Amino acid sequence: MKASELRAKDAAALEKEITDLLKAHFGLRMQKATQALANNSQLGKTRRDIARAKTILAEKKRAAK
Repeated sequence: MKASELRAKDAAALEKEITDLLKAHFGLRMQKATQALANNSQLGKTRRDIARAKTILAEKKRAAK
């Protein structure tokens, strides 16, 4: 997901996006553990998306203060 798409969302939507990404990342980790994951690069992409969303959420919370 692009940062511009995340910046357009409000704080509640970002928190929901983070929880969805965390669930997806957990699923990918379980697939990797059972050797069912074909594309290992998805793990890194999901982890970076989580970090990007958390960073933008923190920026929004700081700006609101």
